[in-house]
Amino acid sequence: MNEFLETDVLIIGGGIAGATAALTLSEAGINSILITKGKDLSDTNTNQAQGGIATLMKGEKIDSFVNDIMIAGDNINYPLAVKQVVSDSADLVNNILIKKLKVPFSTNENGFDMAREGAHSKRRVLNVKDMTGKIIQEHFTTFLTSPDSNINILYNHTAIDILTSNHHSLNPTRTYEEPKTLGAYVLDQKRGVIKRIFAKKVILASGGLSSIFPNSTNPSDVVGSGIAMAYRAGARLANLEYVQFHPTSLFKKEGDSFLISEAVRGEGAKLMNGKGEYFMKKYSHLSELAPRDEVSRAIYEEMLRDGLHYVYLDLASFASIDIKDRFPTIYSKCLEYGINIEEKPIPVVPAAHYSCGGILSDLKGRSSLTNLYAIGEVSSTGIHGANRLASVSLLEGLVWGVRSAEDIIDTIGDTNLNYTISEIPEWKYPFPQEKADPALLLQDQIMVKHTMWNYSGIIRTPKRLSRAQSDLNYLNHRILKFYHQTEMSNNIINLRDSVQTSLLVVNAAIRNKVSLGAHFLNGSK
Repeated sequence: MNEFLETDVLIIGGGIAGATAALTLSEAGINSILITKGKDLSDTNTNQAQGGIATLMKGEKIDSFVNDIMIAGDNINYPLAVKQVVSDSADLVNNILIKKLKVPFSTNENGFDMAREGAHSKRRVLNVKDMTGKIIQEHFTTFLTSPDSNINILYNHTAIDILTSNHHSLNPTRTYEEPKTLGAYVLDQKRGVIKRIFAKKVILASGGLSSIFPNSTNPSDVVGSGIAMAYRAGARLANLEYVQFHPTSLFKKEGDSFLISEAVRGEGAKLMNGKGEYFMKKYSHLSELAPRDEVSRAIYEEMLRDGLHYVYLDLASFASIDIKDRFPTIYSKCLEYGINIEEKPIPVVPAAHYSCGGILSDLKGRSSLTNLYAIGEVSSTGIHGANRLASVSLLEGLVWGVRSAEDIIDTIGDTNLNYTISEIPEWKYPFPQEKADPALLLQDQIMVKHTMWNYSGIIRTPKRLSRAQSDLNYLNHRILKFYHQTEMSNNIINLRDSVQTSLLVVNAAIRNKVSLGAHFLNGSK
């Protein structure tokens, strides 16, 4: 079925990075198509971000915020990227989130009620209690879906592959030219049709990869699809070994993990092992406010020592705040599982949370492939180094959303697609198409997730990584064969991308012999 669309800019992903880029482009009169896997714009990492968005405080010196980011990242951050995100923070937060979108950040008698989170030297985190990302996402959605916006949002659409001139053109002479990004093959999930969407510029804002692990704070679809697509297209990647685990997700025997915000520890909560001992002082002079990688490893060690699958987070004994008012979402969610956090400690376990690496992109969001941009968590700008500072992720999406859109506005007039569209073939469906066996899909996905958790998780060793590489190579071969024979669906695309992204993470971890930040090699640090 020959279906194709043309637009100025194709945006893949609708979290804060993609939404900011779409907003900025729309105001400049540039047409864009934004695609999202979900039925609406709520199924994003942004929507699940609880803690807040960090910003340079009035009267605060830039160096103070920069130093906190650099220290958390073990000083392998890219200094120019760090300075850019800090320098742009106050103006963009004020002009876009506060003035334009009117996000109702929490206030007190002194103005905004700023929170403090792990590894921040002061309170500088704007928040809407414990639902900051959800409220920001809702306010962006209101703008993006307004009648005045020239943004075409395609829901239930999954990007399959980035179109490039050298990989997909039927004209053999394109092999000798510089590769150019032309758009994407995209699955319309409801109709089972694969479209070609041609665009002068493509923005990948598809989020991270944390759901390649069994315990994850991300939506289940977040399996590194953008990273896998960029890799297949030939873009440069960086720092994929640095996968940050959030120390505290609600422990549940079944179902998706639920994040217990770092702001809970910022308000005084302490971690307690199965023996009732508060243990963080043994591991760091910063105690509960140590960087996330240190806290996660401390919890992991205590779990192993006690033979338990969780530790406890005790807010009730230490909070000097109105718990129900400050953390309404966390309070309600825990109550669903019979835990009154005003009276009892919360059982928690570390969960994969954030990818500090991704598609290498510059200060304007440009990848190594012409006309392909990567912004937000899917990118590797160098801001986070070996470990992300809390609440800088929403800020990064905001800053690079604007920066990438501004570069596109400046350069889109130089881009011409007309000479290549006719050269790109329709999607070739397999014949005959097999129906996907749900049992096989589920089992392969479980194997990928548990391979990553057991062999390439919080604490790694060379032998574990070698086993992971071997097992994933076998799985990748089997899954790709399955993929090429099977009727296309969101689930089969996610499975293909999850095993490929997992291999990229493991291979990066094997290459990096230096234990640092979120890449912890047992016995070498």
